[in-house]
Amino acid sequence: MAWSFRKRIKVIPGVHLNFSKSGISTSVGVRGASMTFGNSGTYLNTSIPPLGIYNRQKISKSSSNSFQEESNIIDFSNNIFSADIQEITSQNMQGVKEAIILAQQQRKELKKDLLKINNSYASSKLKLNLSYIFLYGLIKKPLSQNIKEDIKAQKNALTQIKEQIENCYVKLDIDFDPEIKEKYLKLVETFKKLINSQKIWDVTSAHFQDRAITRSSASTLVQKREVKFLLKSLPEIKSDYEALYFQNANGADLYFYPSFIVMYSSKSDFAIIGFDEISFNQSYVRFTETGTIPKDSKIIDKTWAKVNKNGSPDKRFKGNYQIPVVKYGEIKLKTKTGLNEEYEFSNYEYTEEFGRAFTEYQQMIKTLKLL
Repeated sequence: MAWSFRKRIKVIPGVHLNFSKSGISTSVGVRGASMTFGNSGTYLNTSIPPLGIYNRQKISKSSSNSFQEESNIIDFSNNIFSADIQEITSQNMQGVKEAIILAQQQRKELKKDLLKINNSYASSKLKLNLSYIFLYGLIKKPLSQNIKEDIKAQKNALTQIKEQIENCYVKLDIDFDPEIKEKYLKLVETFKKLINSQKIWDVTSAHFQDRAITRSSASTLVQKREVKFLLKSLPEIKSDYEALYFQNANGADLYFYPSFIVMYSSKSDFAIIGFDEISFNQSYVRFTETGTIPKDSKIIDKTWAKVNKNGSPDKRFKGNYQIPVVKYGEIKLKTKTGLNEEYEFSNYEYTEEFGRAFTEYQQMIKTLKLL
């Protein structure tokens, strides 16, 4: 009996984003069924293309220890990290998340198929070799011919499955109006500058310290770890626009796409947040730098290792020495659903440029949402 394999038909989900002066719409789904998120509500779309049948139903209307002189952190007793990732996904981004999960499930099933076919392929080759060793393959030629046909079919099936696995992802199609595209490309341009900062840190905690007791000029003890920012996309999402990648030292990494942010810890542990829902704040910090000063940072002041309240050196301490105060860029990201991240950058100018471009683009997104 010849080997046979029933090819599975895989339906790959897709996401289509449309940015125009009339607003933003996000369609999520596959041929025949999708969800559309627009300014007038959320719709479930179903259609049967060959018959020309279409129905639309409305269903809903953010390690090293050092010191920082100034800080906007309200609760100094807590570490800086986001809430449980399962609680952060925006309600109107659930469709995008489900599309990614579907692509992951399909890839997993295809890999199981690939393993089965590989096993069958190895078994068939073994049978063919044994048939020649024991000569019955030469005597009973139809038997060896059937095995050869099985091997050929299995090789073809392996090729098909591998192609399906390569194509098993969420296709993110984005249509920008020229004015909106200009704002987004400006954001990407400033991000490329930002990632060239000599040092980028994820601030993981900030604790208040009593200056009267420590005799320090810094009121906040900061812990932070060096991280990387890159242009890097998730393997589950294919797009002409790479995501702005923020590495997270104590939680899920952040991937900024044009309309949403993916907080990604693992294939089964991720959240999606609308771009407009992010509370974004860019500023600067005066940092009492006890370590090596990055080449692209500016010294803006000096203080003493032990100081009086008026900033003068405390003469009770022998060997008291001066410490430089540098200006670092700062970015804080928060949402009502629990995102809470804070980053510092050695290059303040690049941080300021990126902050301005981010704010302008986000403001345009918010305006479009209201149209």
